[in-house]
Formats: sequence, C-alpha cells, structure tokens
Amino acid sequence: MTISQNLTDILARIEAARKAAIAPAPTTRLVAVSKTVPEAGIREAIAAGQRLFGENRVQEAQAKYPTLKDQFPGLELHLIGPLQTNKVKEAAALFDVIQTLDRVRLADALAAERERSGRCPRLFLQINTGEEPQKAGVMPREAASLIDHARKLDLPLEGLMCIPPADDDAAPHFAFLAKLARDHGLKNLSMGMSGDFELAVKFGATHVRVGTAIFGARTLSPEA
Repeated sequence: MTISQNLTDILARIEAARKAAIAPAPTTRLVAVSKTVPEAGIREAIAAGQRLFGENRVQEAQAKYPTLKDQFPGLELHLIGPLQTNKVKEAAALFDVIQTLDRVRLADALAAERERSGRCPRLFLQINTGEEPQKAGVMPREAASLIDHARKLDLPLEGLMCIPPADDDAAPHFAFLAKLARDHGLKNLSMGMSGDFELAVKFGATHVRVGTAIFGARTLSPEA
C-alpha cells in the first residue's frame, strides 16, 4: 500500500474506534511520525492531506521541516522525543507542540526561552506510566508537582502523553493517563501508536502517534 492508502486506512480505523468508544474525545488527530522518513515520503503524506507530523529529534527535524513549513503554512509539527535543555532554543523556534515536558529544569528552560524570544510551543507532560528507568517521562507520583510548577510559570500546558511498556497491556496505562488529565483539567491526551492506537482512541485519545503503519518499518532509526 502507498503512504496515501495507509493514511486513508488509519483515519478510517480511528473513526471506527471513536464510534465504538463509550466516551471518545471530541476529535482524535493523527500525528504522522516521520522520524528517519526522507522528505519525499513526508511530501507524499502532505499531498494526501496530512498536515500534522511528529519528530523525535530536534536536529533531524531541522534538516527537513523549515522548508516544508514555509511551503505549507498549515503544517503542524510536534516534538515527541526527549528534549535536552541545550536544545530548547532550536525546539521552540521550529516546533508547534512539545509533547515531552518531563522535569522542572526543562520547564524553567522553556519559560526562560519564552522570555528571551517571545515563543513557547504548546506543551504536553510526558508521564512514565510504567516507571521504566530507561524511559523519559515524569514518574506518576511527581506529575502533580510538575503540573503545578508549569502552571506557576504560566506555560501553555495542554495535555499529557505516555508510552506504555512494550510488553504491558496498554489499557491500564491509557486509563490512568485519562484520569490524571481529568483530575488536573487537561484536555488533550497523546497516547497510542501503530500497534495500539485504536485502543487509545477508545480511552479518549485526542492525538495518536503513528509512524510505521504509515511510512513502513524504520531501518535507520537509532531508537525503537
């Protein structure tokens, strides 16, 4: 199947999952994850109507997206990989949304960059729902404190994001994230990837992050 056909199929599956859900989000947006995807593949997705993309690394995104964003003004770019504080300036200049706020130091750096440049992308807090030591994300027990800190800084915090452990049933993780968002008055939930996005939709995902099912298997990615 082509990238265009894959997008059509995934959007249909998202809509079917929404119709089957007891309490779906008002809308569920597809984030096309384009890490390691060459510009030609991204352009094919754009030609098919896709306008929301996700990248894992600032440097890779800088090599692909400035020209694309100039050519396609409606294109929206999300950072879905960990962000180092020394990359905040570059990230704030390029990304519309950063989904991986996970520590006080990063919140402080984003606030400082906003004061310097006047720009701060919209933000999601990444929650390490599986409490995996090798994975980014704030631990669940520390989430409330970080949410409060971000709000005291008046950062544009809009939602929560998670990546459940690969070998776990994702449902409890999605349910936990949805409850945490409700408890803190956050409207957006970024959860679900190629293998479980339909389940995430049923738990109220507003954003699902799908790469392999659109662009095919990655062969060059340094990450999972």
